Formats: sequence, structure tokens, C-alpha cells
Amino acid sequence: MVLKRLYYLPQDTARGLLGRRDPLVPPKGIIFTGSGDYKEIGNRFLQHFIQLGKLAPGDKVLDVGCGIGRMAVPLTAYLNRNGSYQGFDIVRSGIAWCSRAITSRYPNFTFQWSDIRNETYNPRGRHSASDYRFPYPDNHFDFTMLTSIFTHMLPKDLENYLSEISRTLNPGGRCLITYCLITPDTIQRVRAGETQPTFAHDLGDYWTSDLEHPESAIAYRESFVRSQYANCGLKICDPIHFGSWSGRDQHLDYQDIVVAEKPMK
Repeated sequence: MVLKRLYYLPQDTARGLLGRRDPLVPPKGIIFTGSGDYKEIGNRFLQHFIQLGKLAPGDKVLDVGCGIGRMAVPLTAYLNRNGSYQGFDIVRSGIAWCSRAITSRYPNFTFQWSDIRNETYNPRGRHSASDYRFPYPDNHFDFTMLTSIFTHMLPKDLENYLSEISRTLNPGGRCLITYCLITPDTIQRVRAGETQPTFAHDLGDYWTSDLEHPESAIAYRESFVRSQYANCGLKICDPIHFGSWSGRDQHLDYQDIVVAEKPMK
């Protein structure tokens, strides 16, 4: 992260001095949420949230693993005064930037740091993802999103997060979550190393790219994910929208997108 900041320092400084920096786009040197164009990815996912997840302008939104605001920024132009956004993440610097840049302009957008252990981003965290309770009440949100979060979480962590998503969603609320899903159609390409990323190690319900650091990239069997949703009382809204990571000719985005609903009681 330090090297990245140094690499982009001249460019970030020049943009600031010339007044070309968008106040709702962080300097490149502090972005830790992967490659790609920050605004383009956020705007693309906003369309997924609306078209696939039926996100409405007045919804209460939860962003699990909100990073440095890539999904939050486009929502500032979509949610109305009746809507609200809450996000949490384990990277303190990302939460600090979001609070300064976004909450100061949009007070219905709030961000919270969660001290959850992660070997890459927060190795000394106090809490485990496998038993972390989201800091929100039951039946509170209309829409919950996770983008490229479960591709870095082990099964026990995923199980707990899905349970918490179900707990905090309103009846009738929806969640949109991205995965790398291993299906009967893609298993041969996975075994042949023809996917991006590659997943060389089969550990039963999931595959990983690196046995020493399994959370670096994880793909789950579709059957396992479906069983976990059912266990948590979430109903998947088929079809699943498969992505290009697995080498499919027809795809919607890079990762696979699963939309689910918490049934009305």
C-alpha cells in the first residue's frame, strides 16, 4: 500500500494542484479495492442494483465491506432524502476517507470501521468474521450488497455473514452478492486452470488459489452457496447472473451475481 501511494503520488499531487480531482473519487494511491476505473465500476454496479436487485431511491441500504466508497459514490445521486446508506469495512483508512469525502456532503451516508481480523488488511483485528454481529438492528435494511467480499472469505465466515444479512434485512428486502461459483458447466475449466483467477486447490465446498493464503481468492460450489442461503432463510431469485471469470462466452459482469430475497412473513 505504501509503495502504491508513492507510485501515484506525482499524479495525485498534480491533479490536486490543477484542480482536476473529483472530490468524490479518492486519490489512486490510496485505493485498495482492486483494479479498474473507480467511477465506471461503481456506475455499472448501480445499474445492477436497480435492474437486478430492484433498489429503490427511498431504500435503506447496507454495504458490507464498503471499502473506499466505490459503490457508495454513485448511490449519492440515486438515493433520495427518504433513503439512507450505511457501510462498514475493516480498513480504517477507507472509512476515514469516506467519512470526510462523502458523509460531509451527504449526511444520510454513514460509514463505520469494524475491527475484524483479516490476514491482509487487518491482521490484529479483535473480532472474527465467523461470529461477528453486524452493528445494526433486526429487520432494518431494504437492500444489502457485497461486491467481491465472499471471494475472500472462508465458509464459516460466509455462513455467519449470510445469517447476519438475513437478520438485518426487512421482510421483502433483497441482497445482491458477487461470487466466483463453480458449477457443472465450469468445473472442467477450473480444473484445467482456464479461469481468471485460477483455483488450483479443491477443498470440498470451495476452491482456493493459494493453500498458504486461502482467503486471497476463493470460489464456492454453487450447490454449497444455495444450501447456505436456504439455511439462513434467504430465497435466491433465479437465474444467477454468471460472469466472465470462468471463461463463459455469455456473461453480465466479471464475477457471478446472486440476488436473493428475505421472504415476507
